[in-house]
Parts: sequence; structure tokens; C-alpha cells
Amino acid sequence: MKIFLAAALSATLGFALPASAQPDYPNKAIRIVVPFAAGGGVDILTRTLGQQMAESMGQAVIVENKPGAGGNLGVEAVAKSAPDGYTLVMATTGTHTINPGIYKNLPFDVEKDFSPITLIASVPNMLVENADVPAKSVKELIALAKAHPKKLSFASFGYGTSNHLSGELLKQMAGINVLHVPYKSAPQAITDLISHQVTFAFVNTPLALPHVRSGKLRALAVTGHNRSAATPDIPTMNEAGVPGFFVESWYGLMAPAHTPPDVIERLHKEVVAALAKPAVKALFQKQGAEVVTTTPEEFAGMIKTEKKRWAEIIKTSGAHIE
Repeated sequence: MKIFLAAALSATLGFALPASAQPDYPNKAIRIVVPFAAGGGVDILTRTLGQQMAESMGQAVIVENKPGAGGNLGVEAVAKSAPDGYTLVMATTGTHTINPGIYKNLPFDVEKDFSPITLIASVPNMLVENADVPAKSVKELIALAKAHPKKLSFASFGYGTSNHLSGELLKQMAGINVLHVPYKSAPQAITDLISHQVTFAFVNTPLALPHVRSGKLRALAVTGHNRSAATPDIPTMNEAGVPGFFVESWYGLMAPAHTPPDVIERLHKEVVAALAKPAVKALFQKQGAEVVTTTPEEFAGMIKTEKKRWAEIIKTSGAHIE
């Protein structure tokens, strides 16, 4: 895989580093902002990565949860932080490719205000339902929803999240009418799902798995192109009877725009090395996540492509937030 070469290094050997370079980076703690509540899938994987980075970089890596407004509060805080490599954000499908299409007035630009470092993981959502629902498959859930219009409900971790739009996509593709119930955080949504306050939800696999394994939730399908290595017995949505249904969440590390290229290069190198460790890959897989790394340029290009895809889904659903 091509490693991003900082402009500072392209000056050839013997030349001094430009003023913006930080040859002693890092010399203090690094903060990674997770723009969602503690305990969710992105939080679990970020803490795993942070521990590895701290060990290899010789500085503490502090994970700070800053939830609110579908992730926008935490993302905005990082966009306005000093571009010195000490404040990063764990970007997600929702924050950087869904929110631009669903919020009319974002206080930041997901492309102009950030310097991509690398993707870290691809994570399918999992369609889960509370254990009392009589439907034992996706086809049976759809049939139940059609037999009882507006009686079934699905939870999300907030309006405009990938969990929400996965539900909207199912409504469109299956032709069902179910109620959307948005929550302020993943733990709140899961609690009400387990206690039978809502019928089903599309939950990030790392968060869903413990409850599926304990029997508190029933898994019906995963939303990726392929079955998850963590749950090979659970079919994809396509296999389960909704052809063409595909939603895969991703997580990726970003810095504020104008962060020195040599700092981006160092972070990229450290993160890719950490994620290449078999033990880390195994931990991610156990959580239902696949390690995926990219160059900064590849990450930036993916965001442009994904923004367009989600914009089309959002337009069809009619979802928007002022």
C-alpha cells in the first residue's frame, strides 16, 4: 500500500524541514474525539486503537466522548482545534457522508476542514429485534410489518444516523410503514430495544454482538455485501430476502485541516502499523469489524463518493434537519 509522503520530505536529503514541521512530534498526549457516547461501536474500536498508538508513540492517547447533534458537536470541536496533530477525530459514515446531506447548515465542511489520515475499519450494521417479536427472519418481519401498518417501530441512535437511514432504506425497499424512534445515544436505544419498547433496529455490529450472544436480542441479518466473519451463520440482507440492500459503516481517523504533512505521515504510519498486528485484527474481528486502511488521498476520495450515494438515499427518504 502506498504511504502518503509528506511535502516536507520531498525537499530531498540535506534540506531543512519547513517551519510547519514537527520533528519531535509527539511530545505530549494526543486526544481522539469520539463524537458519540461511550459504549458504542466506534468508541470500542477507538479505544483499542488508542491503546496501541500510545504504546508505539510513547505518549498517552486520550479518547474523549463528545456526543450531540448526530456527531456534529464533536466533529465541529475538532474542526476548530489547532492543526498540530494533538486533537483528532474518529470520523464515521454518519458524521462525514450522511450529515452533509441531512443537515442544512453544518458549521463545518467535511472536505475542506479536515485532513484525512486513514480508514481504520469497515463495519456492517446488524438487523436485530427484541426477543419477544414473533418474526424469526427478515421475510417474517416484513410480513409482520405489512400485516400491522404503523404498529412496529425501529430505534436509531439519532436522526440522520446510518442506523436511521438503514431503517428508512428498508421501508423503501420492502414497502413497509413502521415508526422511527430516535434516541440520543446508542446505549439508550439498546436498553429500550431489549426491554421491548421498540421492535427492531439496525445496530453497529460491535455493539449488537454481546446482546445477541446473550440472547437478549435476536439477529436477523447483517447489512454488508458478505457475511461477517464474527457471525458467519447470520445471512446478509440480500440473502435474507431484500435484494440489493447494502449499508456498511466505516470509521476513520482525521485531523483538522492544515495539519503539517509530516505529522499526518507519522500518524498514518503508526495507525497502519497498529492495525496490521494480528492481535488487533483479531480484536476488531471479534467485534464484527474488518480492519481497512487507506492512504489519505484514498480516504478523501471515498468521502466524496459516499457523500453522493447517501445524498440520493436521503433525498428519496425525505429526511432533513434544519
